[in-house]
Amino acid sequence: MRIKKFFIFAILALVAMPCFADSLFFEDEPVQDGLNVFDVSATFADIYEKLDGVKWAGKNINVAIESLENLNTHAHIAATDERVVLVWDDAIIANYPRPAPNDWNGFGEITTALVLKLRANDSVLHNASTSQMYQMVVDSLMRGIDENGRYIYSRAAEIAEDGRILTSVGLEGARDTRGNWRVTGIFKDSPADTAGIKEGDLIVSVNGVNVADMSDADLSGAMSGFNSGTSKLKVLSPNGAKDVVLRRATVILADADVVHRSDAETGGILEIVVHKVSDNTASIVNEALAKYPDISGIILDMRAATGDDERAAAKLAGLFIGQQPVMRIVETAKDEVEVIPGGAAVTDVPVVVLMSNMTRGTAEAIVAAFYENGRGVLVGTPTAGNARIATRINLNNGGALELLNKSIKTGKGRVIDGRGIFPIVCLSNIRSVNQQDAFFLNVINNDFNSQDFNDKPDVNAEDIRRGCPVITSGADEDALASAVSAKILTDSKVYNKLIAE
Repeated sequence: MRIKKFFIFAILALVAMPCFADSLFFEDEPVQDGLNVFDVSATFADIYEKLDGVKWAGKNINVAIESLENLNTHAHIAATDERVVLVWDDAIIANYPRPAPNDWNGFGEITTALVLKLRANDSVLHNASTSQMYQMVVDSLMRGIDENGRYIYSRAAEIAEDGRILTSVGLEGARDTRGNWRVTGIFKDSPADTAGIKEGDLIVSVNGVNVADMSDADLSGAMSGFNSGTSKLKVLSPNGAKDVVLRRATVILADADVVHRSDAETGGILEIVVHKVSDNTASIVNEALAKYPDISGIILDMRAATGDDERAAAKLAGLFIGQQPVMRIVETAKDEVEVIPGGAAVTDVPVVVLMSNMTRGTAEAIVAAFYENGRGVLVGTPTAGNARIATRINLNNGGALELLNKSIKTGKGRVIDGRGIFPIVCLSNIRSVNQQDAFFLNVINNDFNSQDFNDKPDVNAEDIRRGCPVITSGADEDALASAVSAKILTDSKVYNKLIAE
């Protein structure tokens, strides 16, 4: 056994020993495998130094260079106080002196050297652009600490290297029996909308090629992609044939959508669908509330909402609850920051809050704020229990690190992260076993099977989730949510009873 250990040590001492002391790289060889090793080393040094100063919600965490082995299952990194060794399967492919603690330039260089060795054996890593490579390396370093931590491309690099700006002419369609393309939908304010293309129009050629002769991939590429481009269409409409020139433009997705279901007597119901909790969402909602002041109820659909900006969450929640605590942010083991909106509520109409297992981040805190302030009835299935706030750390190369390192509690101090928020009315429990196709009967009879588990911290969260399972069919969930919300908002006795629970 002693002979084997000595033999291994001898190999470690001889393989890949650097022949220079000050740097692992030569100044007259700055580019290796398509990477500028000095620029890359500087960026990695910057990443290590800034990660070292991050507070992880009270946890003492170190980012270890050994985590680079997460880049490939064939790789293993063994690190001692003196050496860092990279093994690929059973072969040692790199052996470097370990930098001293806080020698960020040294860690930057050794990371670059290890990445170069890995690129030589990993085709995916080898073919990655510089920005993609940073993303992959940061992902490997962060795994086990913050699986949502990521490297964000600088916008300039994103466009120059990857062309990752999604563009579209702004229409949807499907082939007819003759192979032509029938328009089935138009994106508002898109190039197609501006050009006057309507739903039902028929596209017969694109850039001089008959649509019937184009593959689905070619057709899709002409309509959308990652760069702007010109598409010349021949369109048949009820008014005759016309030639249309469209330039693909950047697709802008709204953070929230608003639908007003008007009613002459009650003012109607306002449905607000939140995709992302942001300043833009708060503005959209505020504008909608001002536009429809006489509504009788609000459906706040947070079923697919996410967010990581506590200020935006405070603005949005404050429109409904006023100057009450929305959340507490856990920065260290001893420090919690209370987040309170700065303004008064702008509406007091009844609210139903829809939630699901895809309600995440600050969206979960907003759901909890409605519950804790008796401001809305929670309907749906349990939230994700993934409630964290992002820290954005700008890097010297124009990119940034985004780390979800701060956990969130409710305004009254309930733990959300890892547990979630639970609905008062569980949609998947409204139907009895014998009434799978008659859930509307239960709704009409106010048979909501309501129960509050949010004030029962001793009940296991997984047991609650099993008792209120995710609904498999999206159409089924939509029908249930719509029926239940309408019933609750149009029957004040039901609303007040559920609020009281």
